[in-house]
Amino acid sequence: MENTYQFRTSIMCSSCLQKVTSALDEKAGLNNWSVDLQSPARVLTVQANGVSEQEIIAAVQKAGFSARPIAEK
Repeated sequence: MENTYQFRTSIMCSSCLQKVTSALDEKAGLNNWSVDLQSPARVLTVQANGVSEQEIIAAVQKAGFSARPIAEK
């Protein structure tokens, strides 16, 4: 079963998205993540096995952006 994580991020535009792509592809895998640039919260959704919430946050931070988990409702 895949884990699904969601984060509020500081990824604001497609140029920002390009900067974080390699880090997220490495941690989560190709096509296992997306950022909703239309959302005011710039929500990053990751669906992957074998990666923790902290690893995703670290990958985003390494690329120069912030990521905060969105609490489940």
